[in-house]
Amino acid sequence: MKVTDYNQLLQQHETAYEKEQRQYNLIGIIRLVLAALILIMGYLGIKYADGAYWAGVGVLCAGFAFVYKKHQKVSRRRNLLRQLIQVNKDEIAYLNRTAIPFNNGAEYSDPTHMYTYDLDIFGARSLFHQLNRTYTFIGKNTFAKLLGGLLPNDQIVQNQHAIAELKDKTAWRQHIAAVARSKNDSAQKYRQLTEWAGTPPEKMSLTARILCVAGPVAFVAAVAYSIITGRYSSAVTWLFVFNVSHAFSHFKKIKALTVFSDEIDEILKNYGEILLAIEQEEFTAPKNIALQQRVANASKEIRTLSGLFSNLNNTANPLGALLVNGVSNYHIHILRRLYVWKEQHAVNINNWLAVMGEFEALNSLANYAANNPQFVFPEIAEDNRIEFTQLGHPLIPETVRVCNSIQFTQQPFRILTGSNMSGKSTFLRTLGINMVLAGVGATVCAEKAVIHPLPVLVSMRQSDSLADSESYFFAEVKRLKQIITAMQGQRSFVLLDEILKGTNSDDKQSGTIGVIKKVIAQNGTGVIATHDIEVCNTSNDYPLYLKNQCFEVQITNNELVFDYILREGICQNKSATFLMKKMEIIA
Repeated sequence: MKVTDYNQLLQQHETAYEKEQRQYNLIGIIRLVLAALILIMGYLGIKYADGAYWAGVGVLCAGFAFVYKKHQKVSRRRNLLRQLIQVNKDEIAYLNRTAIPFNNGAEYSDPTHMYTYDLDIFGARSLFHQLNRTYTFIGKNTFAKLLGGLLPNDQIVQNQHAIAELKDKTAWRQHIAAVARSKNDSAQKYRQLTEWAGTPPEKMSLTARILCVAGPVAFVAAVAYSIITGRYSSAVTWLFVFNVSHAFSHFKKIKALTVFSDEIDEILKNYGEILLAIEQEEFTAPKNIALQQRVANASKEIRTLSGLFSNLNNTANPLGALLVNGVSNYHIHILRRLYVWKEQHAVNINNWLAVMGEFEALNSLANYAANNPQFVFPEIAEDNRIEFTQLGHPLIPETVRVCNSIQFTQQPFRILTGSNMSGKSTFLRTLGINMVLAGVGATVCAEKAVIHPLPVLVSMRQSDSLADSESYFFAEVKRLKQIITAMQGQRSFVLLDEILKGTNSDDKQSGTIGVIKKVIAQNGTGVIATHDIEVCNTSNDYPLYLKNQCFEVQITNNELVFDYILREGICQNKSATFLMKKMEIIA
């Protein structure tokens, strides 16, 4: 989608919002008028002791209740439109490159992971930061896990079909996002809910169940007797006290639940709306249908749970709680229904929320595909073919992006040379990020791609670890050990950028050649970038496995010119010497 498409949607939602705002204001005025009339009619009823006035109060109260519910519906529609407006403003800001107003997933950054830290998958301006369109905790967590792993080939293909379908469901995707972002979800709220669902369900004793019915029935009977006979029965008082005492005996359990029920109530309403949208949508992609079938009737049950928590939270008003429990044991009935709900449905909560998170993650990748219609779904191969035609970095603007074609089907490992700033590291990240995207079913930044998905193993960014008393060199050696160990027993896609920088040139050269040979022995595919021209001679010993390619720098009009075009062979030009001479550092 283009900025103009989002601007059009923005205008539609702003127009609809203004209409709802006018209706909201009008109904608000009607509510005030009705409330004033109720007070006036009540006053007149008391003053003149005329039943007609009280009949009017009853009619006005019924009208007020109707208008109140209407006001709530309009308020919900207005709030949803407000969120839809912001969803489109965020997309416009992102595509105009004025802001990246999405969660960046910095909490998922892990320097020990085999590629996420090196390839900038998480953190500011990362892949996650720019693709993420999740707003629930489970959605964000699901998307982060997806980008941190590799799916089996059949699941990759299923994701491709699911994402291709969701790509064209812009209104549905934005509705999910608008609902999800309307309440501030968090890990704490999610865990409170899942931990509650994970504890064994309780059962109310038979005696308690009998008393919570018998007590209120007896109270009503005593009140009726007093009215009929015209004499107040002391049984009314004693039964009221008994019902309150019975309710108080369960107060500790009720209070434990109300500690978080007010926040959980609001989040559950959101979850219910998202699940309802999933249930009601029409899908054709097999994965989307399978996910939808896992949440059949889930929205109804989640909304029921939300209502139970909301009703249970009424204990916050002591006087109201005293009255309703003295008359009807209200909160014991709610507690019993909550126990029954938990026994019947709590086992499904994790599954329902997982589906919700899965759709949010898929929607993020579908939004990415919609924003980049020129990107393609790679053909998934199982014969070790990895071929990219006009491959580019998906996060570099199209206006400045330079694309290159490369294939690893023949000579699966490349030795890449080039001067500083020539584009070696960017190209390694381009390969890595597109392999990661391909491995989760997303589109890749290429004209065409055939990919045998492989585990991605990367050593590009190591640092000293003062906390662990490690030097840069030792941290790098540990990463290389981790990569070689991970390669055992499985073909892998390996990206190494100027390894062993923390040692002398001879040691670095022999060590680099040793690592290349180790990769060859493990049937590794990928690229190693190096400044050491001698390392390139290793290809003479393994002509069927190794190939030299390079990025060159041109010197034009006494200036360095980088074209970032991938070439065959070994780099020839030396930019460092030229720059130092130009800056008069050396003669």
